[in-house]
Amino acid sequence: MTDETLLAALAKALAHPARIRILRLLQATPGCIGGEIVGAVGLAQSTVSEHLRILKGAGIIHGEIDGPRICYALNPAALVPLTGFLAGLIPTPAGACCLPATEVPA
Repeated sequence: MTDETLLAALAKALAHPARIRILRLLQATPGCIGGEIVGAVGLAQSTVSEHLRILKGAGIIHGEIDGPRICYALNPAALVPLTGFLAGLIPTPAGACCLPATEVPA
């Protein structure tokens, strides 16, 4: 998988408000159980399961089976490539050559 393909896959997995809510919930309460996620996010079980599948497929979260339940947790290492890419898009003062010049009113 190329860097561009990986970055696009991570961005696509994050590109839904419900998935962002799920990630924030997992950040606040590590080891969330699927049923708790459904109640907190306020979506149907099948919809939450689909969002969890997408996040898990991208490696952003992982699930561990605990009896009849699955406990989900974040995998922050999976987001390191995307974080590095986004940080590189922010110009530094030394690299401000590409910013538009501000016009001074006459």
